[in-house]
Amino acid sequence: MTIEKQNLRLEGIYPQRQKEFFMQRVKLPAGIISCEQALMVAQLAERFARGVAHLTTRGSIELHWLTEGDLAVVASQLAAVGLYNRGACGGAVRGVVCGSLGAAGAPALEALVRKMHRHFTGNPRFEKLPKKFKIGVEADASSGRHLIQDLGLLPAPSQDGRRRYDVFAAGGLGREPIPGFLLAEGVLEDSLLPLIETVLRLYEALTPAGKRLKHLVREIGREEFRRRVLEDQAVLEELPTVPSLTASLVPAPSAEADRLEAHVFGGELSGAGLAALAGIAREFCGGILMVTGDQNVVLHAAGEGAAERARQAMAQAGFAGKAVGERVIFRACPGNHECIMGLAPTRDIAASVLKEMGEAARELSWAISGCSNCCAQPQLAGAGIVASRLVTEVTGRNPRFDLYRAGSAPFAEVVQQGLTLQELLSAVREI
Repeated sequence: MTIEKQNLRLEGIYPQRQKEFFMQRVKLPAGIISCEQALMVAQLAERFARGVAHLTTRGSIELHWLTEGDLAVVASQLAAVGLYNRGACGGAVRGVVCGSLGAAGAPALEALVRKMHRHFTGNPRFEKLPKKFKIGVEADASSGRHLIQDLGLLPAPSQDGRRRYDVFAAGGLGREPIPGFLLAEGVLEDSLLPLIETVLRLYEALTPAGKRLKHLVREIGREEFRRRVLEDQAVLEELPTVPSLTASLVPAPSAEADRLEAHVFGGELSGAGLAALAGIAREFCGGILMVTGDQNVVLHAAGEGAAERARQAMAQAGFAGKAVGERVIFRACPGNHECIMGLAPTRDIAASVLKEMGEAARELSWAISGCSNCCAQPQLAGAGIVASRLVTEVTGRNPRFDLYRAGSAPFAEVVQQGLTLQELLSAVREI
C-alpha cells in the first residue's frame, strides 16, 4: 500500500479498536446509492467485513474488520462503481447530507447536495482543515438536524422565483452540544458555494488544529464571525448551475404508499440484506436506494403496482417491518464493538433496552452513543442514551450512562446521569 498511515483518514479510513483492523467509510451524497454500487458494497461486506455493512446517521456506509492488505483492494473496487471516499474522515468536508428526499421539492435539494459533494470531494484547497467540517441540507426545521452541522441549510422564501436558503452555522453535538445560529438569510443558491468557501477559509486560518467551527465562533463571537464572512467580497460571487439531465436521480414518489422503508436496527445491515434491497431497487424503484439519518434504507417505487410488489419482495427478504426491532427507530454507533472511542457495547445495550420498552417507549425515537462524541445523535431523539464514562469496580471497568429526553429545547436534555446498566433499564421500564 503506497499511502502513508497518517494520511489514511483523508481516504475515509480509521483504525479500529482491534489494532490490526480498519474501518472504511463509504461517502454517499445525500445518502444516495445506486443498485450497482450497493451490490458492490454488499459483495465487499461479505468478502472483507464479516458480512455486515454499518449504516451511519449521516447517510454513509462503513465497512469494518478490514486488514491493512484489504484497504487498497476495497478502495479500488469502490472506485470502479463511482464511490470515492476522499474526505469521508479527517480534516475535510465530509459527505453532504440531505434528510428530506421524500419531501416536496426534494429533487432540487438532491441536486444541490450532489453539486456540493462533487465540489468539495478531493478538493485540495479544503483538505487541511483543523478538523472535520459537516454540511447538511433539510427541507424544513422539523428534524433539528440543520442545527448540528457546521453549516446547515434550509429553503427560504423567495420573491423573485430564484431558490434561496437560510444558512445556520457552528452547530455540533459531542461533549459540548451547541445549536447552530442563523448566519445569513435568503442566500441565493448560486451564491452558496462562494459563501461556504469563505467560511472554510476563515475556519482554516483562525482555528487551532483539532477544533470545530463552533469553537472559533465561541472565541470571536457570532457577530464578529458574521461580519468577517459577509464582508468578504468573495461571498458576492454567483456560480449559476447549468441545467442537467442527471440533476436528480431519486424517483419522486407519487403517493405516500410509494415510499418504502427497510428498518435496520442500529444500522447493522447484512451484506445479503443490502444485496436483496439492491435487487428490489433495480426492479421496482428506479435503481436507487437511500440511506437515511435514522440508519434505515428508503426506496421510492416507480411505476403502476410497483409499490405492492416491492413491499412483498422486501418482506420475503426479511424486511416485513413486523418485529419490534423493525418498528422502533433506534440509532446506534458501533460503540466498543469496533470503535476506539467506544466505552460500551452499544448494540447489546440497545437490544436490552428494546426488551424493556413498554408501548409508550416504543412510540419514541431512540439513539445510543458509545461515548460523548454522540455520533448516533442522541440529542435529536425522543430518548437518547450516552455512555459518558467508565467506573472501576470489582467486576472491572464498567460504563455509566446518561439518559436524555426531548422537550422544548432545541436538543434533548439529560434527565438522569451516571446510571448503571440495570438502573438504565429500570428507567426505560418507567417510560
